Amino acid sequence: MKTQLHTSVRLSKAGRFLVFLAAAAATVGTVGCCRAAEPIRLYGEAQGTYYTVQYYDSLQRDLQPQVDSLLQAFDRSASLWVDNSLLRQLNAGLTDSLDDILFFLLSHSLSVTDYTDGAFDPRVGRLVQAWGFSFRERSEPDSTTLANLLRAARGSVTIEGRRLRRQYPDTELDFNAIAQGYASDLVGRYLEEKGIASYIVDIGGEVIARGEKADGKPWKVGIERPAEDRYSEPVVHTAIALHNRSVVTSGNYRKYYERNGTRYSHTIDPATGRPVTHTLLSATVVEDDCWLADAMATAYMVMGLDKARAFIAAHPHGPGTGEVYLIYDSCGTLKEFATPQWQKLNADSEQP
Repeated sequence: MKTQLHTSVRLSKAGRFLVFLAAAAATVGTVGCCRAAEPIRLYGEAQGTYYTVQYYDSLQRDLQPQVDSLLQAFDRSASLWVDNSLLRQLNAGLTDSLDDILFFLLSHSLSVTDYTDGAFDPRVGRLVQAWGFSFRERSEPDSTTLANLLRAARGSVTIEGRRLRRQYPDTELDFNAIAQGYASDLVGRYLEEKGIASYIVDIGGEVIARGEKADGKPWKVGIERPAEDRYSEPVVHTAIALHNRSVVTSGNYRKYYERNGTRYSHTIDPATGRPVTHTLLSATVVEDDCWLADAMATAYMVMGLDKARAFIAAHPHGPGTGEVYLIYDSCGTLKEFATPQWQKLNADSEQP
């Protein structure tokens, strides 16, 4: 098994989650305190969710139009919810060409697939659709349909030059488990190109923070307590100080649907083709790159508690295994697993 990932995009930059910057729908919360100067705040919608940005700029520039434009261009490339996006065209077989965004997402996704022994896999597009978590009508698959979907999801996918090559034409890609993280990275990179060194970006819970607040204190991010259902008010369960890092939480407690008394999670296990049914409720990962934190949090949600802990133990110095926080259900009681590195982040957040 490979233990190195493509990490060529090291943006001096920075779940699914909640920064309480005023985004009511958020699931990562920014825990604020007094500031010597107020940051500029941007709010908007992208990729079917919210985004919030805070940054300190001596020129006091309002970069909302530029950030909106960047995120709209990202959606035109990688969103499954935009009718004519390049990804939709790719999945439909109308093109095999990869732009810079899709090239990054696919090449890095395949690397994580190899690293996690398939727990993270971008080839689950048709499975996600079949179980009702997409733009298409829900149609729970029978055994024959599921077998055909698994065949498509296991077909080889490679890149030749800037072109997609796939074994089966019905293999469809889905980057929802990495795209928002990478979009946060790109917004962070843009701010740094503008000379902005202190900022926090949150796109649907994928958070990147750089620099510090005006009072010299670090950005603080709160992790949501797993909710009973999607309608529950968000409650901060714990908090960390985020020093030039990214953090993503993936969980099953808000994205699901119920049918005939059964709750179906949005997390699809590529090995079985079915929604996961284990006791792990949320996985939070801190990394330099937000796309990597995003992908690894999803991988742990697929693995479940025991496999996730075994993976972390087997890769003590590997990507996405250092600062990890898992919340799970133990006979109706919430329990936690935290790596030593995570415990240090949590301790730092408690400093005055």
